[in-house]
Amino acid sequence: MNYPQRVNHPVRMTVLGLNYSPEPTGIAPYTAAFAQHVASTDSSVTAVAGFPHYPQWKRNPEFRGFRSRSMDLGVDLRRVSHWIPNPPRGARRLLSELTFGLHQVLSGWSRPDVTVMVSPAMFSSAICMARSLAFSRSKRIVWVQDLYSQGMAETGEGSGLATRVAGVVEGWLLRRADAVVAIHPAMADRMVSDLGVERHRIHVVPNWSHITVEAVDVAKVRASHGWSPQDYIVLHAGNMGSKQGLSNVVDAALVAQERGSNVKFVLLGDGADRSRLEALAGNCTHVAFIDPLPGDGFTAALQAADALLVNELPRVKEMAVPSKLTSYFAAHRPVIAATEPTGIVASIMQSSGAGPVVQGGEPEQLLAAAEQLSSKSSASNQAAAAGYAYFEENLSAEGAMRSFDAILSSVTGQ
Repeated sequence: MNYPQRVNHPVRMTVLGLNYSPEPTGIAPYTAAFAQHVASTDSSVTAVAGFPHYPQWKRNPEFRGFRSRSMDLGVDLRRVSHWIPNPPRGARRLLSELTFGLHQVLSGWSRPDVTVMVSPAMFSSAICMARSLAFSRSKRIVWVQDLYSQGMAETGEGSGLATRVAGVVEGWLLRRADAVVAIHPAMADRMVSDLGVERHRIHVVPNWSHITVEAVDVAKVRASHGWSPQDYIVLHAGNMGSKQGLSNVVDAALVAQERGSNVKFVLLGDGADRSRLEALAGNCTHVAFIDPLPGDGFTAALQAADALLVNELPRVKEMAVPSKLTSYFAAHRPVIAATEPTGIVASIMQSSGAGPVVQGGEPEQLLAAAEQLSSKSSASNQAAAAGYAYFEENLSAEGAMRSFDAILSSVTGQ
C-alpha cells in the first residue's frame, strides 16, 4: 500500500512485535503496514518478529529454521523462534512470551533512533524495554493493541495475584516509553487511571481497515461455501479464543436449528477454542466452520455473508478493539455485536450505526437480532451503508499513517 510520505526526515527504526504478515488477522497486518510505510520514506527499518503461527497457534510449515532474515518491501525482517503454546493461556503463554523476548534481545537491533514495541506480547516487550534502557539511547514507543492486565481481569484468566503482577509489569513498561499509542480513547483513559501513564505521553491512533474490497460474484462465492440463497448467513471471522466467547454462537445455532430458522452461523478462522467449539456443535446444521482463507477469499466471504458478527465473552469491555471491525465496515455489510453494552465495541457500534448490539452470552438475543435483520432488508441495507460511511471517515490507513508520522517527528524532536 502507498501512503503519504510525511516523515520529516529519515530515521533508523526497529519494530519489535510477535506478529507480522503473512498472518492474515489480528495485530500482524497493522505491524507490517506501519513498518513498510516508514521504510517507504527512505528510513532504515528493522522488524524483529516471530514465525507465522496465528490464529492457528501452530507454526506455519512453510517457514522453517530457528532464525531467518529477508527484505519485506524495504523492511529488514528478522524472524526468531519461540515456543508456541496451544492453548495460549496462563503459564504457557507467559513462557512463550519470555522465550520470544529473550530471542528478540539477542537478535541485534542496528542502533535505532526509535524503538517501537508492540504489545501484546507484553512480557516480551518488557524484556525489550529493559534491554533498550540499559544499552540504547533510542526513543521508545509502545503500541498497545490489547491491555494485558485488563484482559486478564475481564476474561478471568489467571489468579488475582497473576493479574496484579501483569498490571505492575504493564505499568512499568508503559511509563518508561517516550510515547504510548492506544487504539481507542477508553483504552487511553484506562492507561492513565489504572497504570499511571501520564496523559501527555498517550496518542490515540485507531486501527484501520487493511483489506482491499473489490466487487465479487456473491452467488458464486456463496455456492462455493455451500450457502443456499435461502440461508441468512451470519459470519464471524478471526481468532477463536477465550475472549471471543464463541460458545454463545454455537448455542444460538442450536436454538436456530430447533426453531427451523433461516439464520445460519459461520465461524471463519482458527484458534485455541476451535476443536472444543466443533465438539459442542456436534451435528448442528446451523453452524459451520471454515479454515482461514487467503486475502481475496477472506474479503469475498465477508461480502457474500448477509451479516457479520463480533462476539465477545461477557465482561470483556475495555481490553481491546477487535481488528475485525475495520474489515467488517469496509465490506459494506451490516454488523451484529454480541458484547457488553457499555464496552468499547458497543460504543463504536453506536457511533457508526452499523447494526444492532445485544448482550454477550445471550444466544436468544443474538438469534433475534439476526432474524430481525433478515426480515427487514431496509434496516440491513441502512446499517451496511452507515458502517461503510464510518469506515471512510474514521478508519482510513492514510489518516493512521499521518498520525504515526507526527508521533515519530515528535519523539525524535524533528
